[in-house]
Amino acid sequence: MTSFRDGNADDQLIEKIVHINRTAKVVKGGRRFSFSAICVVGDGNGNVGCGLGKANQVPEAIRKGIDKARKDMKPVSITETSIPHEIKGKFGAGLVMLKPASEGTGVIAGGAVRAVLEAAGVQNILTKCLGSHNPHNLVKATLNGLRTLRTIEDIAAIRSKAVEDIQ
Repeated sequence: MTSFRDGNADDQLIEKIVHINRTAKVVKGGRRFSFSAICVVGDGNGNVGCGLGKANQVPEAIRKGIDKARKDMKPVSITETSIPHEIKGKFGAGLVMLKPASEGTGVIAGGAVRAVLEAAGVQNILTKCLGSHNPHNLVKATLNGLRTLRTIEDIAAIRSKAVEDIQ
């Protein structure tokens, strides 16, 4: 898993390569290898997206994955350092439980889930992968969970009530 910052000073994006996969196609002359890279891009301030890039060379696959992840970036509801409430994200056979944690806990998560949470800017959270441990499904399940989070202000606006009435 690699992390680096984008070159532009005005939009500092956190780019992480979650997983690189090599596939082989057997042809008359031997094997032809191709690569796929799943990448996560976030601004560390509540916007995050993922992308899958495929190419015959690793750097090209990474570039394509990062470009797709930038296009997929969407805002997620987070508090100052954690998430507003507990939630389960699901995609395919991947199921990820996300639980808010108190200050100083850190990101308790595995590789694929950690990459998404760090790119989103979450600093204190507890997670558990239930079901599949496939990195593609875990990244998408984590994003599904984060994108379905709602803050108390959002719920108050939907119900046309004041925040104090809901608490």
